[in-house]
Amino acid sequence: MTDHAWLLLGAYLVILLLVAKPLGIYIANVMEGRGLALRLGGPVESLLYRLGDVKKDEEMGWLKYALAILLFNALGALAVYALQRLQLWLPLNPQAMANVSPDSSFNTAVSFVTNTNWQGYGGESTMSYLTQMLGLAVQNFLSAATGIVVVIALIRGFARHTAKTIGNAWVDLTRITLYVLLPISLVYAVFLVGQGVIQNFDAYKNVTTVEATRYDAPKLDATGQPAKDDKGNAVIESVSTRTQTLAMGPVASQEAIKMLGTNGGGFFNANSSHPFENPTPLSNFIEMLSIFLIPAALTLSFGRMVGDMRQGWAVLAAMTLLFIVMAVAAMSFEHQGNPLLASLGADASVGNMEGKETRFGIADSGLFATITTLASCGAVNSMHDSFMPLGGFVPLWNMMLGEVVFGGVGTGLYGMLVFAVMAVFIAGLMIGRTPEYLGKKIEAYEMKMVSIAILVTPLLVLAGTAIAVMVPAGVAGIANPGAHGFSEILYAFTSAANNNGSAFAGLSANTPFYNTLLGIAMWFGRFGVIVPVLALAGTLAAKKRVTTSAGTMPTHGPLFVVLLIGTVVLVGALNYVPALALGPVVEHLMLGLAH
Repeated sequence: MTDHAWLLLGAYLVILLLVAKPLGIYIANVMEGRGLALRLGGPVESLLYRLGDVKKDEEMGWLKYALAILLFNALGALAVYALQRLQLWLPLNPQAMANVSPDSSFNTAVSFVTNTNWQGYGGESTMSYLTQMLGLAVQNFLSAATGIVVVIALIRGFARHTAKTIGNAWVDLTRITLYVLLPISLVYAVFLVGQGVIQNFDAYKNVTTVEATRYDAPKLDATGQPAKDDKGNAVIESVSTRTQTLAMGPVASQEAIKMLGTNGGGFFNANSSHPFENPTPLSNFIEMLSIFLIPAALTLSFGRMVGDMRQGWAVLAAMTLLFIVMAVAAMSFEHQGNPLLASLGADASVGNMEGKETRFGIADSGLFATITTLASCGAVNSMHDSFMPLGGFVPLWNMMLGEVVFGGVGTGLYGMLVFAVMAVFIAGLMIGRTPEYLGKKIEAYEMKMVSIAILVTPLLVLAGTAIAVMVPAGVAGIANPGAHGFSEILYAFTSAANNNGSAFAGLSANTPFYNTLLGIAMWFGRFGVIVPVLALAGTLAAKKRVTTSAGTMPTHGPLFVVLLIGTVVLVGALNYVPALALGPVVEHLMLGLAH
């Protein structure tokens, strides 16, 4: 690790932790229905309730809350699918983008509704401005809101006792969108425009380049068709051009919520390595900061809402320690460089710069990769497929931990609280007493819900990967055979089922097989966890609060932090180490042997 890498990591953590507390308290106030923001926005909020026929003071049990969330997101998926299938005939399509194929439309609709934002297409060559704004950007807000309200419902389960309800899904979705996501995104988008991110509705622009670009292309005959020689092969000729087409569009407004909501879907195919999405080192730092901003703040919202800030700080401490280890590992592995290139005489002191933007370098790229894969955010500013074997191992392992180290907005915290329940259960088994967490006894039903929430994702990842490596349609997408090709498939299903969205982009995944199978993994990876989490919230809210005794394990001290970290790492290891051994671990060993 270089001095720059240590300084970057330190500055990032200091700023993140300074901002987390005030934002966390603000979110808690909003979700508990108090504060200046609600008084100022009250008329707008009330109008929205009247338009939607929402009874503001009528709360829901966990099952009704879950059904509302499922219905809301299913309708969102249908809307995004329809926009893609009809975009050729809809307005705000200056490039006359064609309608998207059914399988790609299905995959993208599920992807953006589930906060995954996996993209098997190039945004600037596939989606109209209307589809980008009304479909994808809107779902960036709504999918982020969904994750946040689910964790708020779970927090209410811990905070309430002998209660039959956990809140009103429609009120929660409205408030988190209106008072948190929209105002921060507005300010953020203006900042990005100031940094050079574009925001317009212009048609794509043809510009003259300083140097001519030379490339080989098929020669065309008089009819405009590719010419062929006497053997029927295409005739190739050298072509040069001084013209380049620059894609335009309303990018800044989508970029802001893409990062803040841990969505990650890029307006452009190059995502956050594109200069129109991420033009400067400052924009790069703020984009990294915004990914963890709400997840970090929610830990302190949790402490505020359960009446003990120490609980929030303990969860935040566990997340921070795991994050530091992963960030240092990723940056260190990439700084070491490729020994095979060094043996050929290349300068190994610069590290592994393959697949990285020179304006960011290794430290910023390694930190960005760590942050985006610890969160449920698919944004990338470098090519993960070009990382060293162990450098690529870190992003993959980050997702396999369940993306609970800060994690996605809402999803990270409710995932970590599920692990916290498991941790106190394990502790209870060790000391021979009924486990408790925040005054609630953890019994058989709670552990069943915890088990389902934890095991759904590994089942989807491992089963999906197994199917893909056994069928011709799955193997056909591999660009790099061997261990790295297996890693590409494993990464794809890990990313989809954990609702991350980043990729080892060497895999050709925009096919009916992968679009369908990954779409299924994304849907059940999202809602297969949300439903048991809400069921857990319902049963906890109904429980009586038990009195703390001398035998109750404190859940706000260093011992609990260590136990929580151990539980997260242990579950990740037991689920995935055999698969990792077939991918990045083998590839690293092969690299050493070749050297």
